Amino acid sequence: MDVRLAEPRDAEPVRQIYNAEVVGSTATFDLRPRTVDEQAAWMTEHEGTYPVVVAVDGAGTVLGFGSLSSYRDRPSYSTTVENSVYVDADHRGEGVGRALLEELVRLGTLHGFHSMIARVGGDNEASIALHRACGFELVGVEREIGRKFNRWLDVALLQRMLGGGGFDAVSG
Repeated sequence: MDVRLAEPRDAEPVRQIYNAEVVGSTATFDLRPRTVDEQAAWMTEHEGTYPVVVAVDGAGTVLGFGSLSSYRDRPSYSTTVENSVYVDADHRGEGVGRALLEELVRLGTLHGFHSMIARVGGDNEASIALHRACGFELVGVEREIGRKFNRWLDVALLQRMLGGGGFDAVSG
């Protein structure tokens, strides 16, 4: 397995993995699958500082993906980043999620972020365990803030300090 920055050719397998979670789980609170055009736009938005990474097997098949996103729009949050990790159902339990998350932590540190947040929806104990195994701590739970499949959903907040970002977002 190799973990690398996503390329345009990865957009469709990334979309398929994500859309499977949209329609079949509470890993994402999205309710409508992404279109091809929406996926292409999302991939473009996640270049540079907020990359998408993919895990691929020897044949180049995308096994999972992860991304970094801005945590909040206000300038004082600019040193914090949020991560997302999704693994194809057929490849869970093979270390794909851990490899993706470790690469996102490496890239977040490299890009100078100070803190990384994971917002884990529903009752996704596997994702919580993955984040804890990669040095994240549970810092809170937002109770019943989402609704999907006719039930209320909590969001667990996990955080890992990265150490970068030693600047004042207001004064630089």
